[in-house]
Amino acid sequence: MRKILTIFGTRPEAIKLAPVVKKISSFPQVFSSRVCVTAQHREMLDQVLNIFDITPDYDLNIMKKAQSLTDINVNVMKKLTPILEKERPDVVIVQGDTTTTFAAALCAFSLRMAVAHVEAGLRTYDKFSPFPEEMNRKLTSCLTDFHFPPTQWSKQCLLKEGFPEDRIWVTGNTVIDALLDVTSRPYRFTDPRLEELSGRIILVTAHRRESFGKPFEDLCNALKKIALEFKDATVIYPVHLNPNVRKPVQSILQGIPNVWLTEPMEYEPFVHLMKKSTLILTDSGGIQEEAPSLGKPVLVMREKTERPEGIEAGTVRLVGTDTETIFKNTRSLLTDSAEYERMSKAVNPYGDGHASERIAEVLEKHL
Repeated sequence: MRKILTIFGTRPEAIKLAPVVKKISSFPQVFSSRVCVTAQHREMLDQVLNIFDITPDYDLNIMKKAQSLTDINVNVMKKLTPILEKERPDVVIVQGDTTTTFAAALCAFSLRMAVAHVEAGLRTYDKFSPFPEEMNRKLTSCLTDFHFPPTQWSKQCLLKEGFPEDRIWVTGNTVIDALLDVTSRPYRFTDPRLEELSGRIILVTAHRRESFGKPFEDLCNALKKIALEFKDATVIYPVHLNPNVRKPVQSILQGIPNVWLTEPMEYEPFVHLMKKSTLILTDSGGIQEEAPSLGKPVLVMREKTERPEGIEAGTVRLVGTDTETIFKNTRSLLTDSAEYERMSKAVNPYGDGHASERIAEVLEKHL
């Protein structure tokens, strides 16, 4: 029996690890599965746990108002250490690039425990973009025993950095597993406005730390310009809880009739809103991977991305945070049907929905 402890703390981690937890738990004769959440993001994490019916065995509940990255690192390691010492797992599974990811991997390493890193190998090679995610991911790689990159490109990044090929397995991205699960379920929006909404829909998410300040204001001004230019389109923006996001969003976008500012959405309605949308403007990593599976063009409002496969495939386009650049690219997709068709029909390079199965097979064979 292989004992596995899966650790995560944010909504994106939970979405991408839920299929892994479910797959591992479906083989009780092979794996003994435990789940620990740090609750780095409390409310949004709990939403995903409910959707996928996951009850954590341990909840560190570290979230505090205005906590720093140092606070997160210290509190995760302090509270996680006695759990690892008690459970003594054969492997600790972490995902992606959050501060929870790095802190949990470092804690496991300090106790000489094996680490499996889901969605390994993504790189921009700029330690401050995205911040702190780029370094969280690189440092986690140095502590990892089982590397699970989603694509051949991310595998090549790991090989260039000297990680042994026999410890790297390309799996596809587990977010596609989660997406296909949720989209297969029948769904009706509880908000009648969303249920009845028709016409062109521009879905927006933006919350990156490296954009706080003027870049974020420029981004919001682009959304304002888009809304005023295309009055027949509805801009829907579920606004992140961080005050560095909420203040400029409300200052610049509040009161524009065809801009709907909502509270953060649970994963299930958000996925179905992606299905209903015309195009998506985002700085999220996960949405760059998910939306192409739904045939939705994505404009990435960041200066750099650690997911160049989507750009190469033509499913996403990097537009930065400059007001005019965002506006011009959005206008082009809304007015040029041939360009829109090319992006919406491009093949998603991020997986086929069987990544979790591949991860479970590797762990069964090699633990």
